[in-house]
Amino acid sequence: MALSGRQWGIVLVVAALQFINILDFVIVMPIGPRLAQALDFPASHLPWMNGSYTATASVMGLLGALFLDRFDRRKAVGVAIAGLVIGTALCGLADDFVMLLVARSVAGAFGGPATSLCFAIIADTIPNHVRGKAMGTVMGAFSVASVFGVPAGLWMAEHFGWRAPFFSVAAAGAVIGVVSIFLLPPLTGHLGTPRRSLGDLLRLVRERDVQLSYLMTAIVMSAGFVLIPNIASYLQFNLGVPEAHIKYAYLFGGVASFVATQLGGRAVDRLGSFRVGTAGTLLVIGVVFTFFYLPRTSLASSMVFVAFAGFMLAQGLRNVSYNTLTTRVPDPARRATFQSLQSAVQHAATALAAFSSGLLLAEVPRAPLPTDVPGRPLRALVGMDTVALVSMALSLLIPLLLFVVERRVVGRRAPAR
Repeated sequence: MALSGRQWGIVLVVAALQFINILDFVIVMPIGPRLAQALDFPASHLPWMNGSYTATASVMGLLGALFLDRFDRRKAVGVAIAGLVIGTALCGLADDFVMLLVARSVAGAFGGPATSLCFAIIADTIPNHVRGKAMGTVMGAFSVASVFGVPAGLWMAEHFGWRAPFFSVAAAGAVIGVVSIFLLPPLTGHLGTPRRSLGDLLRLVRERDVQLSYLMTAIVMSAGFVLIPNIASYLQFNLGVPEAHIKYAYLFGGVASFVATQLGGRAVDRLGSFRVGTAGTLLVIGVVFTFFYLPRTSLASSMVFVAFAGFMLAQGLRNVSYNTLTTRVPDPARRATFQSLQSAVQHAATALAAFSSGLLLAEVPRAPLPTDVPGRPLRALVGMDTVALVSMALSLLIPLLLFVVERRVVGRRAPAR
């Protein structure tokens, strides 16, 4: 069956909200080197910006599991987007690194609950038999943000300064937030259900399948985000990729991520999460080893596009595999609680990985090279090989966890003989 016109309206509004939420998160990474130069702080500190965002998002995601179900979803998501807009606008007003960290923390405090609320709205309003199509549309917001949003933000930074992307995202978020209030219906059907308690959460996390699932989630996010916040700086400082070419890398990466999401999901249905996730993990390790671990002083932009597309394709395969598998872990009655806690685990692992990579990296001056192009910074990130090793070591654990969790879930649901 197809989605009705009303259902499509809700799905598209939620997808627009999620697009702004994701764009606010990812836009910082490609413009990071420009931010470091403008506010006069080392590029090795850039992971702390992502860490401050995801740390507060994790805390608020954990608290949200206890109180978000007490409010009309429409009003709650409106408040979350309003807070996200304020935090993003404050980023554009920042005059130093500390103020930027505070602003990112504010954005994360509201961006985390916004994600949980978006998925809750879909679960509340879309029937099970067409929910997969709706979730695919909403999750496609990440690819859209990468394909269109990130390159547009980088173009603005190049032509109007680093503050322009933040103000543009804040303005778009304000418009979409107001429109959502008018287009979404009141969403209060959940208010009659029993409220979650701290005891409910503790009983859930004591279960072995849940613990293994959250461990898998933490390792997948850590393996990716110990590296991802530093990619733009590494490409510009260490490999001499012109800043103007970074937006095209994200464009190719976004397209690859979209392909991986669509085809990977179908492959998981046919082959299982373990096989598809293992293929994605091996591809990730190959790209990380070749382009981030091996010593290099330059790299052609065309090869950067290939490498970034390969990395995002592999990440997409891995992420769709583990996300699909985790939805099979909880029983339907506790799925919302499980997802809220998983969001907190995701953000906490992302924050820890970002903070850790900041400790492993340092920015140092370097001597000019024959391969230098005009405008290439005479500084480099030191420690990227260590960061790459950490990412690859964590990635090696993912196939094992996929195998164990998938086997336990299948075994638990197999009919008794």
